Amino acid sequence: MTLKQTLLAAAVAGTLTGTAQASLLISEYVEGSSFTALPDMTCGAEATRISAIQGNTAASPLNGSDVVIEAVVTGVFNGANRLGGFFVEEESADRDGDPASSEGLFIYGNQSVTPGDTVRVAGKVTEYFDLTELTSISDPVSCGTGELPPPALVSLPWASAEAPEAYESMRVSFSEPLTVNDNYDLTRYGSLTLASGRHFIPTHIAAPGVDAGLVAELYALDRLILDDGSNQQNPAAVPYPTPGLSASNTVRAGDQVHDLTGILNYSYSEWRLQPTSAPSFSQSNPRDSQPALADRGNLVVASFNVLNYFNGDGLGGGFPTARGADTAEELSRQTAKLVSAINGLDADIVGLMEIENDGYGASSAIAELASALGASWSWVDPGLATLGGDEIAVGFIYRNDRVETVGEAATLASSAFSDLNRQPLAQTFRRTGSEDGLTVVVNHFKSKGCGSAEGAEADLGDGQGCWNPTRTRAAEELASWLAADATGTGEPDILIIGDLNAYAKEDPVQALAAAGYSDLLTTFVGEQAYSYVFYGQAGYLDHGHANASLLAKVADAGVWHINADEPRGLDYNTEFKSAEQVTGLYGADPYRASDHDPVIVALTMATADEPAGTSDPVVTDEAASSDDSTTVAPGSSSGCAYNPGAPFDPTLLLMAALALAGLTLRKRKALL
Repeated sequence: MTLKQTLLAAAVAGTLTGTAQASLLISEYVEGSSFTALPDMTCGAEATRISAIQGNTAASPLNGSDVVIEAVVTGVFNGANRLGGFFVEEESADRDGDPASSEGLFIYGNQSVTPGDTVRVAGKVTEYFDLTELTSISDPVSCGTGELPPPALVSLPWASAEAPEAYESMRVSFSEPLTVNDNYDLTRYGSLTLASGRHFIPTHIAAPGVDAGLVAELYALDRLILDDGSNQQNPAAVPYPTPGLSASNTVRAGDQVHDLTGILNYSYSEWRLQPTSAPSFSQSNPRDSQPALADRGNLVVASFNVLNYFNGDGLGGGFPTARGADTAEELSRQTAKLVSAINGLDADIVGLMEIENDGYGASSAIAELASALGASWSWVDPGLATLGGDEIAVGFIYRNDRVETVGEAATLASSAFSDLNRQPLAQTFRRTGSEDGLTVVVNHFKSKGCGSAEGAEADLGDGQGCWNPTRTRAAEELASWLAADATGTGEPDILIIGDLNAYAKEDPVQALAAAGYSDLLTTFVGEQAYSYVFYGQAGYLDHGHANASLLAKVADAGVWHINADEPRGLDYNTEFKSAEQVTGLYGADPYRASDHDPVIVALTMATADEPAGTSDPVVTDEAASSDDSTTVAPGSSSGCAYNPGAPFDPTLLLMAALALAGLTLRKRKALL
C-alpha cells in the first residue's frame, strides 16, 4: 500500500494526527512531489529561507527541490484572468542580509490568502521562464498575521542588467516618478513601458554603429513595464490612467507616473511592476489642439502618413481590403479621424503616404478622402493608372481655393525606385495670384523590415536596420533627379517631404544633406524632434528637407503630436477590442488617426506685390550653432548592435546619462 493509500485509510478510521493531516494535504494536492519524508507543516518549525531559494544569481540553486517556506503574503493576484498566484516575503528576522539575494517569492496556486497573512507552504522550486517560483503547492497553513515588510526603495536606471534580480518578487517602491515611453500594449494587455526619462532612437541622435550602440546599452537598463496584475486581453476597463482610459482621458508617451508601489515581477522577458496600490498620473505631455508653430507664414505644406487608407471598391463595398479598414464601418471611423486631423493642420498642401494605390478616378481612395474634406480640396493626378506596383502609394491633396498647380506632376520609376522604394511624386505649386512657386516631392522609402534582405541589405547591427543601401540610393537618385528640374518648370525652390524610413543620423538623411538639403526638423525643432515611437523609443521617420534656395523662405517647421504618443487602442479599428473599448475609446477627433505624426512646414512666399526671395529664415536658438547637428544626444533603437572593439568618444556615456535628465544639447555641451 502506498503512503497516500495508508494516510487515506487512517483518515477514514479517524486516527490521523495533526501533522499527518497536513501531510495528507500535501499528498492530495502536491502533484509530482518528491518528498522523501513527511514535511513538517507546524508553524514556526524549520523552513527553507526564501533567500536560499533565490540565491544571488538569476536561477535558483534549489531549482527542482521540494521545500517548505513560511513567510508573509505581500500581494494576491488570484482569480480569473489574474496571475494565478500570490507573492510572499521573508519576515525581517529571517532575512540573510545579502543585498544580492531576493527575499520575495511567487507562489503559483489560486489559494485563498490575504496580504499580511503569515503562511506555511510546501511545494517544488521551479524556474518558469526565468522567474523563480513555488509550484505544485499544498494548501497554505495559516500561521497568524504580521506587518507587511516595508517596500524596498529602488530607482531607474538599474545599476546593471542583473540588478533587478535582487528584488525579484519583492514589494518595491520607486523613489522618483517615471516617464511613459510606450503605451502600445495598454488596451490589449493593460501595460505601459516606463523609464526615468524619454528615450530616443539611437540613430536619431547618434552616429550609426558604436555611438548608437552605447546609447542603446544605457537605455536597456532604464526600462520597466507597469502591468495591471492580469493576463486578460482586451479588458472592458483599462486601468491607466486613473480612473480609466477613454477617448478623452488618455495617457501619452512623455506623461509621468507617480506613487509606484508593487511587486517586481519577471514575465514575458521583461521586468514588470504589478501594483499593489493605484499609481497616479500627470499629463507632462498634454495634447495640442492645433500645431504649435511660431510663424505660419503664408503657405503651409504638411506631410502625413495616413496608415493604409483603403476604401474598398469606392462604392461602399469591397471589404475587407488588402490593408486598412476591414469594414465600411471602420472606413467611416478612419475617415472621420483623418478629416479631423487634416482640417486641424490647416495646410494648403498635404503630401500623403500609405494611400491605396488604386488610381485617381472618382472611386479611388485619394478621391474619397479629398471629397470627405470638402469641395475646396483637390488631388494631384499624374495621369497614370497607378503610381508603381505597390499596394500603397504617395499622393497630394491641396486647397484649390488657396494654391494652384504649375505644369504636370512627375515621378521617377527607374533604378532605386523600380522596386522596394515607392515611386516619388513631384508637383510644382504656387499660391493663387502669386508668381512665387515651389516644387514639392513626396516620398515613401523602403521600410526597415528585413524580409528577404541579405548581404549588404541585411541588418548590419549598426542600428539602421535592413535595406539601408536601398534607401540611401533612393536619397541620392532623388536629389539628382530634382537637380535636373524634375517637373520641367524651372522652379529652383524644392521641398522634400515624406516617410523616408530613416532617422536623422542615418545614411539616407546624410545623403540628402550632402546634396545641399537642410533638415528642417533638426533646424527648427532640435535634437528631440520626433514623429514616431517604436518599441518605446522616439524619433522621426517623417521628414521635411529644403534646398538652399527655399531655406530662406522657411518661417517655421514642426510636428503635430496627435498620433505617436497616443495608445493604439484609440484608433478606428474594431478588432482586438471589447465591445466597451470599441465605443468608449473612439472619438471622431485627430488623436491616433495614424501611427505617424504629421510634419508641417510653414513658408513665407512672395506675394503679387513682392519679389520672390525676400524673406529671412527663422532659426531657433537650438540650431544656431552649426556643429549642433553632429553632436550626440539621447536616444534608443530596437535591436541595435555594435562592435565593442571600435573606438568611441568617451564623452558619449556622460552625454547619454545627461539626456535622461532632459537636458538640452547646449546645456550638455557646457557641462562637458
